[in-house]
Amino acid sequence: MKVVQYIIGLVSLSLFVLAGINAYSIRLYAVNTFGRVIHEFDPWFNFRATQYLADNGWNNFFSWFDHRSWYPLGRPVGTTIYPGMQIAAVGIWKALNYAGYGMSLNDVCVFVPAWFGVSATIFTGLLTRECSGSSMSGAFASIIMAIIPAHIMRSVAGGYDNESVAITTMTATFYFWVRSLRSDPAITDGAATRDSYIYGAICGLAYICMAATWGGFIFVLNLIGAHAAALAILGRYTSKLHRAYSLFFIIGTAGATRVPVIGMNPFKSLEQLAPLGVFLGFQVLEYCEIQRRKKNLSVMEHFQLRVKVATPFVLLLALVLGQLSAIGYFGPLTARVRGLFVKHTRTGNPLVDSVAEHQPASAQAYQQYLNIIYTVAPYGFLLSFLKWTDSNSFLPFYGIIAYFFANKMSRLVVLLGPIASALGGVALGFVADELIVKPLSNFLEPSSSAEEETEQEEEKPSTSMSKASTKKGKKKATTAKKAVTDPLAQLVDLKSSVLKVYNTSGVSVIRLVSGMLFVVVMLPQYGEFYKYCHAMAERMSHPSIMFQGQLRNGQTIIVDDYREGYWWLRDNTPYDTRVLSWWDYGYQISGIANRTTLADGNTWNHEHIATLGRILTAPQEDAHRIARHLADYVLVWTGGGGDDLAKSPHMARIGNSVYPGLCPDDPTCAHFGFYSREPMMPTPSMEKSLLYVLSMHGIQKNVKLNEKLFTLAYQTKYGKMRIFKIENVSQKSRKWLADPANRNCDHPGSWYCPGNYPPALKKFIGSRKDFKQLEDFNTEKDEEARKYQEQYMKNMDKRRGAHGPSAEEATKKKAAAEKATHIKVGCFTSEKALGSDKEYGGGTTGASFSVAKMWAKQKGKKYLAIARVGTDGHSFAFDEEPQGKPIKEDKGCRLACLDTSDMTCGCADGACGDLKAAEGEPLRRWMVYEIL
Repeated sequence: MKVVQYIIGLVSLSLFVLAGINAYSIRLYAVNTFGRVIHEFDPWFNFRATQYLADNGWNNFFSWFDHRSWYPLGRPVGTTIYPGMQIAAVGIWKALNYAGYGMSLNDVCVFVPAWFGVSATIFTGLLTRECSGSSMSGAFASIIMAIIPAHIMRSVAGGYDNESVAITTMTATFYFWVRSLRSDPAITDGAATRDSYIYGAICGLAYICMAATWGGFIFVLNLIGAHAAALAILGRYTSKLHRAYSLFFIIGTAGATRVPVIGMNPFKSLEQLAPLGVFLGFQVLEYCEIQRRKKNLSVMEHFQLRVKVATPFVLLLALVLGQLSAIGYFGPLTARVRGLFVKHTRTGNPLVDSVAEHQPASAQAYQQYLNIIYTVAPYGFLLSFLKWTDSNSFLPFYGIIAYFFANKMSRLVVLLGPIASALGGVALGFVADELIVKPLSNFLEPSSSAEEETEQEEEKPSTSMSKASTKKGKKKATTAKKAVTDPLAQLVDLKSSVLKVYNTSGVSVIRLVSGMLFVVVMLPQYGEFYKYCHAMAERMSHPSIMFQGQLRNGQTIIVDDYREGYWWLRDNTPYDTRVLSWWDYGYQISGIANRTTLADGNTWNHEHIATLGRILTAPQEDAHRIARHLADYVLVWTGGGGDDLAKSPHMARIGNSVYPGLCPDDPTCAHFGFYSREPMMPTPSMEKSLLYVLSMHGIQKNVKLNEKLFTLAYQTKYGKMRIFKIENVSQKSRKWLADPANRNCDHPGSWYCPGNYPPALKKFIGSRKDFKQLEDFNTEKDEEARKYQEQYMKNMDKRRGAHGPSAEEATKKKAAAEKATHIKVGCFTSEKALGSDKEYGGGTTGASFSVAKMWAKQKGKKYLAIARVGTDGHSFAFDEEPQGKPIKEDKGCRLACLDTSDMTCGCADGACGDLKAAEGEPLRRWMVYEIL
């Protein structure tokens, strides 16, 4: 082995190992802080499904109809889940225990994202190495992928979600795809290579894993199909490409159809038909390719054969598609997929529009999740065009398509993690190769280095167009050769001359010096990137089901209210207890409390979720008349932040989409909400709603709970969750729903037995309008549905300011109005300087000036003091004039308010940075205003 190659091999291997170590360690912040805890919402369903698979086995898992979720309808879990992650976790758990490394299933599920984060890192490096042909590019790509936030966002330990495993299966599929396209120097006539058979088949197997793990398999399928089609269009079709793609498609599709949730969709779904078309088209091209080699056809003869064969094939295919479409064989695009091609909040589906992850990504999001790689990746994108091979062309395709989809939906930023890392690796690897590796080769092995540089050319496809011969044989070829010999020879000579100069000792020294300078400049940059990624990883590792908080005295605590509430349900209610809540919490209730839920994050039934929205947003008497037939308890999240009151406008809109009487003449339910959260100023319809009453009972004096209908059963330590018992539950409906005879089994003795609503709710359920009539663009809309859709779009535009003043104009207008209502007194460091009659506000009143001012006026106070930290803060209202003189304003005093950058709201704690606190007091900069 050459010395330089040996050194580069060792360096690359070391960087790959380092990347793996970094990838694992950076994902353990949550475990180190909170312990081995499952995070968020969806991971709790995934854990529950994993536990069911481990306890009941393969066959029972795939015939599991869960009557304890989506009550009373139930859910066929075995046929509506992507089971790849569960299968992997149970396999790892059994293997570890078999090998003597005892680990609980919970712990395995906690660590699965971190373990697969390492494998995704390695596959991204291998993918980059194969595409670029550079070991250094691959090593740098793995170093980036290990810590880039776009990957960490879905792969922290405890975040047991499908994407944490899917990114590994996706990058593995991509790697084996490009590996199958590697050229064989021994093949010169466009024939298939050994690698196209071996790695094409392995690519198909990797794709099966991808399809079994995440719905994003559609992206993988279409990207590979688009890349293969593009190669053919660009004249790079070969039997190698045919074998690789055909094996991938046949094996992958055969395996994917065995995943129950996918079934025969590859042959019916509009989202998956294009790759099928590419496969069929390749069979036509391959027939022509075989004939070309067999009959030694010329370029023109080969082209004519393609036209003759393709024309009837296309006509026949069009006829078949037309007939199948006429009988409704093909399924429609889903609302979520259509959401990738329309503006967010414009899908017409308030359920889809209510999910924050469905909003488009912004430049700020790219900066947040890619950091410096956001500026480096475009250079790698451009450099990828310098070496145009079948494999290397994959990176630009991946980059363009992934950017398009991520730009439409912020959740899909996760797709940018691998390609941004790959393109960043290409850019850094190119610099390392040209300024360090190759100059070193020139000094250590000058002869071999010169030969490599001279012989290095762009890979040419062995296609029928480039290798076709003519019937006239050598004579015609010789004539053609003479016509191009001189200019071609000149180009070769010019390239050779340039390379000789480029590889001279003097230029090589300059390149080495430049390379060393580049390293000196980039190491601090990488250090900053490394620190940023770790800071982001720590932020993204908060489990959400528990979090760190601060008491007013500055003490840091762990708020574990949510698990506390679920544990109370588990320990203090019967096993068959039914819990009504908003769909967000269904997975946690069933996973932690092990109690029956009415809906969860699967969101498969819009009408059922709308029923929950209708109950929670109705007055408590109306809500009770419905809820008593379906549930025993109502659970609500309270205490600010992302609580149920914050989500309530979505509940109203979703409920109104099926029960139109909830918000007459306004599909967006603009009247259902708050004039202000702090102080609490609800709209009339909000004030009457069950959700508001349950949330504010015992907190707001004017809120009256009818305890004949609902009674408070439990409130968590810090008030983040409340659980109410539903009084006078209908035992008749409960017994009717528990009777298996009242379920709709598809045949006697079947496991597939959906439930029904109780007879007592027949009139209520009959009043709803199935939302499919509004949302499904393949369904003809009636006039009522058309009017709803038009009004929804129009009102959402108004709510988003589509026809209003610009944000800048609105801010200026607001600031001008504010100036006439207050006078700035100054900035103070000590709470003692504030009036002795002060009343504490906190929360949003400590961050938003308009809310704080309204609160101070409501209290009838003359002065207002604010100290902001993030989206909350501290505030006081008082009448006595502040004591002492204000300090000279520092950076803490000048921190802008949450609601307007024209006002300053002081700072508190960490928001004050390195400023000093008043002696014996918490760190504050109180901005004081006189309210006129």
